[in-house]
Amino acid sequence: MTQAAQIIREAAGDEPVRLGLVLGSGLGALAEEVEDAAVFAFSELPGFPASGVSGHAGALSVGRLRGVRAALLSGRAHYYERGDPAAMRTPIETLRALGAEAVLLTNSAGSTRADMPPGSLMIIRDHINFSGLNPLIGEEGDARFVNMVDAYDPELRARLHEAGAGLFEGVYAWFSGPSFETPAEIEAIRVLGADAVGMSTVPETILARRFGLRVAAVSVITNFAAGMTGQALSHDETKTEAARAQTRFRALVRHFVESFA
Repeated sequence: MTQAAQIIREAAGDEPVRLGLVLGSGLGALAEEVEDAAVFAFSELPGFPASGVSGHAGALSVGRLRGVRAALLSGRAHYYERGDPAAMRTPIETLRALGAEAVLLTNSAGSTRADMPPGSLMIIRDHINFSGLNPLIGEEGDARFVNMVDAYDPELRARLHEAGAGLFEGVYAWFSGPSFETPAEIEAIRVLGADAVGMSTVPETILARRFGLRVAAVSVITNFAAGMTGQALSHDETKTEAARAQTRFRALVRHFVESFA
């Protein structure tokens, strides 16, 4: 058990968590719905990273969401902040130590598809690790050789489809960031089969599978990818469009969480 899990259990009780959630850029407001919440700043938990990105609160809330014991990470650390692809290792391992059987990862992403505009919600079916980085590099033992077939659990994807209408499903490509992609990179990744692009989630999926968690993931589409509209991209746009999608996103997550009751 991680030191962080011990601290959390002492304050929040020993009842196991059923589900962990990682809330991406501009999506952390869902944590406000957690009842009887014990809230911890990342800075209070050993091994948790400091998040230096606006739109990421850097807090863990443990309590009941829609009647289900859950742990919500409002924000994450990204590879591009300090050059560490394993920055989220302790938080993900802690979710498992608290008893979680599954994790829902969320992010804001750019669409590479003309038929998937800003405001859309995309269930991640698979990913392309375009960065080439891996959070398990340097780990010893056979446990590092993690199977990534069906990394995004088919049964959990089906639950997401049941939880919301009008959802897209597709492949997410991880770029290291922090600069946005070039139009040429977007053209290339479209050829490789990516439907959305972003700067997170993939290392967390690898870590979650390493620790035996089932994974589901949703991208909130906040913009068209570089070169598709002729307009410049910005993080402000990401936060603004994520906020606009809050109502649909929160409804989807509520219904998904209820399936764990």
